[in-house]
Amino acid sequence: MTNPVLLAVCIMLILSMMRINVVIALTLSALIGGLTAGLSLADTISAFESGLGGGATIALSYAMLGAFAVAVSKSGITDLLSQAIIKRLHGEHPDQVSSAIKYSVFSVILLMTISSQNVIPVHIAFIPILIPPLLGVFNKLQVDRRLTACILTFGLVTPYMILPIGFGGIFLNNILLKNLHDNGLDVTANQVPSAMILPAVGMIVGLLIAIFVSYRKPRVYQEKLETVEVKQFKTINKRHIVVALIAIVATLTAQLITGSMIAGALIGFSVFTLGGVIAWKETHDVFTKGVHMMAMIGFIMIAAAGFAAVMKATGSVETLVEALSSGIGESKALAAILMLVIGLLVTMGIGSSFSTIPIIATIYVPLAINFGFSPMAIIALVGTAAALGDAGSPASDSTLGPTSGLNADGNHDHIKDTVIPTFLHYNLPLIVFGWIAAMTL
Repeated sequence: MTNPVLLAVCIMLILSMMRINVVIALTLSALIGGLTAGLSLADTISAFESGLGGGATIALSYAMLGAFAVAVSKSGITDLLSQAIIKRLHGEHPDQVSSAIKYSVFSVILLMTISSQNVIPVHIAFIPILIPPLLGVFNKLQVDRRLTACILTFGLVTPYMILPIGFGGIFLNNILLKNLHDNGLDVTANQVPSAMILPAVGMIVGLLIAIFVSYRKPRVYQEKLETVEVKQFKTINKRHIVVALIAIVATLTAQLITGSMIAGALIGFSVFTLGGVIAWKETHDVFTKGVHMMAMIGFIMIAAAGFAAVMKATGSVETLVEALSSGIGESKALAAILMLVIGLLVTMGIGSSFSTIPIIATIYVPLAINFGFSPMAIIALVGTAAALGDAGSPASDSTLGPTSGLNADGNHDHIKDTVIPTFLHYNLPLIVFGWIAAMTL
């Protein structure tokens, strides 16, 4: 505990668990870590500020994606999808809907959630739009909302672990690959998604357990919202839907050509504006709403980059590596488990796998190299350790998003119905499969 790096991480985790703002927790723990290592206050602040620029690109990416998400929602395409689901379920005998239809609804929700991370990169913005109108239908079907929370969280987390587009492009390329390179690991962009496939299988196992074992039984909820009727649906402008589809294609194309989410989101936002979905006089307000929606994530990214810079400036990373190595002995298996569990605790504390990588990469890469892990195994260790805790953290978008939709009628508790179920069904399998990946790759 006397090591400045370990002390700073523990303080950051404790402060985050105490519900202190993550940006404040990162900043305070970075200052304490720098001062404990013998740096002057001026040198610590200088190191922190020098690292802030490392998170600027990611923060701007999130701001642009937020604006794009607001534009997508204004087009009415998410309303069209939710209306299609409700119309399908409001048949002649809505109380006798077969389980096949129920699972088809789950499939549609899962596909929409996955698409929100890449095809239509709006992140969690679609959940408050899509889910509340479906709550009455869920109640008729006696669906356990803990299962819906698990489905939503799976779709928010798993895509960025293996698909290098959309938010996956940010996680795998802009953050994971960059930090691996910055800490001395020579790997290519093609290796990163491949190394994360086995950990992603753990997520799939957790989802299957939730669907077919844990929450397959009916659950009755008290009706607190009026059932949404088809006649209440607002009119969808078909031209806006066409513009939205063109914008989505343009966004993906621009991202693939330039490799930049900023450029992709900017092109998509421009298409919405030129297509008349967003009036010229509304562009400022729409962009402001988008930035507001994603601002906290962006600031966390920037603060995490500053934290990582201070940890490097202390020169204590090598000391921590030596201490952990001597304590573990020669056991690679124990080293892998220890790194995964620490990653779980850190991400649970700060609530963002994206912000965890700059923190743990400075420690894990030299430690894993010292233990003789292969480059692919190191990718799996760092990537899995960061993803651990994203599902199951009270402060994570991957749990806050589902709760925002499922608790629209006050029948869904954030901790009991989202945090605990997602923690059990995803973090435990991730540890197992992440460990297998580290030992076999």
